[in-house]
Amino acid sequence: MVAISAVGLTKSYGDKAVLRGIDLSIPAGTVFALLGPNGAGKTTTVEILSTLIPADGGSVRVAGHDLVREADGVRRAIGVTGQFSAVDNLLTAEENLMLMADLNHLRRREGRRRAEELLRRFDLTEAARKPVVTFSGGMRRKLDLAMTLVGDPEVIFLDEPTTGLDPRSRRIMWEIIRGLVADHGVTIFLTTQYLEEADRLADRIAVLDGGRIVAEGTAEELKRIVPGGRIRLQFADSRQLDTAASLFDYGTADTEALRLDIPGDNSVVTVKAVLDTLDNASVQAQSLVVETADLDDVFLQLTGEGAR
Repeated sequence: MVAISAVGLTKSYGDKAVLRGIDLSIPAGTVFALLGPNGAGKTTTVEILSTLIPADGGSVRVAGHDLVREADGVRRAIGVTGQFSAVDNLLTAEENLMLMADLNHLRRREGRRRAEELLRRFDLTEAARKPVVTFSGGMRRKLDLAMTLVGDPEVIFLDEPTTGLDPRSRRIMWEIIRGLVADHGVTIFLTTQYLEEADRLADRIAVLDGGRIVAEGTAEELKRIVPGGRIRLQFADSRQLDTAASLFDYGTADTEALRLDIPGDNSVVTVKAVLDTLDNASVQAQSLVVETADLDDVFLQLTGEGAR
């Protein structure tokens, strides 16, 4: 099943074209990450797909509902967590959740049961009756996501959900997001500028630049788009390094670090060929590390100055 489908999506503000005809097809029960530099159109895409603003052109279906003709059906099926926590500082965590239950027209008993369940799931039970103004950034983001789940959505839009969080809080959020998909079959549409986040969480990733999707695939597929793989050799002394450097025309030697980087596809055949060459020349490396291109390489290659 396809949870989100978009064809030819366009949006402009005056003379500035923000989206220039993007296509998306996101299977249900998966995490989809949209990457892109500031101003690429990530938030605009989320705002359109979640019915917050209209598109200028294109067709969209979310959770089986047409975005224009069945907007109310889309809203009933989705949850949205924006870049900034949409929590009421004057209310407690429990009161924020009960407020969302009322907005979702849940009966009082069901709303209270749902609030207790979410407080427990997000490890907020002890803080349930404390005002949100006393919460840390990580606690606020957890509560914000919990509020999104009160309506039991099929599709959740997370617009840069871990911005400003410390590494520990970010990893906690990652675990929660994984659990939503694995345990509840929720579809997650994630925008982020943390490339590690997309690498860890997303089943598929799209790179948005200049209002267009410039690449899409799994993290591993995207990493294979750009060159960046290398074999890194460490040596005990400069003599061994110099000899090794003379054996590889395309190697880059770092005389201070006593290191030689050899570009390659990181296959077993390539690594074996490098080791055989060293062995035949009686050169001994202290260590060998095989490094692949990462999403940083992909991002820099496909967006901004790298793309041009």
